[in-house]
Amino acid sequence: MANEFLTPELALKVAQAAGYVFMRNNGEHRHQVIIGKDTRESGYMIEYAMVAGFTSVGMDVFLTGPLPTPAIAKLTRSMRCDMGVMITASHNPYEDNGIKLFGADGYKLPDEIEQEIEKLILADPSQYKAKSGKLGHAKRIDGVEERYIESVKGTLLQGDNFEKIKIVIDCANGAAHKVAPWTLRELGANVVAIGVEPNGTNINDKCGSTHPRKTAAMVIDQEADIGIALDGDADRLIIIDEKGQVVDGDQVLALIASSWQETGLLKGGIVATVMSNLGFERFVRDTLKVPFERTQVGDRYVNEKMRELGYNLGGEQSGHVICSDFSTTGDGLIAALQVVSVLKKKKRPASEVLHLFNPVPQIQREVPDPKKILLKKPLVQAVIQQSIQKLGQSGRLLVRNSGTEPVLRLMVEGDNHLLIEQVMDDLLAVMQ
Repeated sequence: MANEFLTPELALKVAQAAGYVFMRNNGEHRHQVIIGKDTRESGYMIEYAMVAGFTSVGMDVFLTGPLPTPAIAKLTRSMRCDMGVMITASHNPYEDNGIKLFGADGYKLPDEIEQEIEKLILADPSQYKAKSGKLGHAKRIDGVEERYIESVKGTLLQGDNFEKIKIVIDCANGAAHKVAPWTLRELGANVVAIGVEPNGTNINDKCGSTHPRKTAAMVIDQEADIGIALDGDADRLIIIDEKGQVVDGDQVLALIASSWQETGLLKGGIVATVMSNLGFERFVRDTLKVPFERTQVGDRYVNEKMRELGYNLGGEQSGHVICSDFSTTGDGLIAALQVVSVLKKKKRPASEVLHLFNPVPQIQREVPDPKKILLKKPLVQAVIQQSIQKLGQSGRLLVRNSGTEPVLRLMVEGDNHLLIEQVMDDLLAVMQ
């Protein structure tokens, strides 16, 4: 939580350590870092601590204010900064906060650089402070929202517009509360915007991609063609069709992949995670007839595999969609534009366009595990192995520790709904 684990003192050290690493590795010039944030009240505290850290080691700092994570990744590269920083806890409640670091290329840092920064933090990075005459400068920059909006609009074909399409956009009272409605309106859409009144404590609060029922209710009430729910830092989305039905990231990826294959834009195959539905995998392999690769959970792992294979589309069931021709990270707004563009072109309702495969029955649960000890227990391991044997070739089981919360996440899927219910019941009985 902000000011408990992520304190100003820690943020200062992170900035000093990261600044030193990037200054040392990027040659002799005036080094620059760009810092963005979402709308949490703790963002001010962390932002100013990081400004102090970066300037103390001699880096110049550009401050953007609230802006989506993918915008910071994009601006890091286009402004030729040595690194980028996004202060956000993504879809988590406002009490939390975190720090995302990007390299000069706009991609999240590889493990080895993160580990190097961590070692310096533990070794007290204040020893790398600059001389008084070489301190960095800091300033707020204007026009970044407009730059990002134009780049997002540029992902569509020339002449594409969303006239006569009514869209509900829920910005989760987060980083995209200005740029997302603005973009859609400039494209000609009839926009109903909610979640656009951040007050520092209402980010992701019963709104956005983690609470899509609010968007769904508004879609029905406004008789909209489609709903788009972003998360707090707008790097992921959930779609709502005109019937108020929630559409997850797998169906969004399937739609974009199918559209791109028709137009010749799809490169290679699709990268997803172990959480993506088996029905999606079958659609990619059997219908699109392109390769399908899985990674561990986390958009950074998807991105790394895409770069390794040369693929230009990947993402997560939770709504991270990476269109690497246009962005170096997941971008909820870019993905939304791709979906609405297909909706306009097909002239069919979202409920039809966004249902390209039948998902295999899937059950997800989570069990409190603050000390992360459940997976170490022999009885738990035994029931996991028994469950895998029960499912055989007709299903999948995934048990993993959450990377962001003190819980153990369980996922069971398979063609036999009764079987996966039984497997989940057996798992929960042992773990609880």
